[in-house]
Amino acid sequence: MTWEYALIVGLVVGLIIGALAMRFGNRKLRQQTALQQELDKSRAELETYRQELVNHFSHSAELLEKMAQDYRQFHKHMVKSSTTLLPDMASSNPFSYLNFKPGAADSEEDRMSPEHPPRDYSEGASGLFRPERKE
Repeated sequence: MTWEYALIVGLVVGLIIGALAMRFGNRKLRQQTALQQELDKSRAELETYRQELVNHFSHSAELLEKMAQDYRQFHKHMVKSSTTLLPDMASSNPFSYLNFKPGAADSEEDRMSPEHPPRDYSEGASGLFRPERKE
């Protein structure tokens, strides 16, 4: 009866030692764990990089908007100054093409006038695609 207990205890101890050896001795499992950790690290770095890109482009858009506002304000100032300081030179005024009215609000409706639609066509036929006639 004692040899049976010794056999069972030996079998259990052997199974435990074998399981531990397989767990810590398996090279593929260690490689898989290392690759999984590297993948998680790369994903975290990618997410950080994406967030930095979003922040960068959002800040760039804010700067561009501020620059556009400053440019509009500067342009408005130049138009107003040129009409005030050069009233006799309306034809040679470099800002005369704008039709700026001092004191008028600078809104989207003022800049897009229905009186002058965009010209995306020519006045007449150019004859470019007309075959030449030999007379």
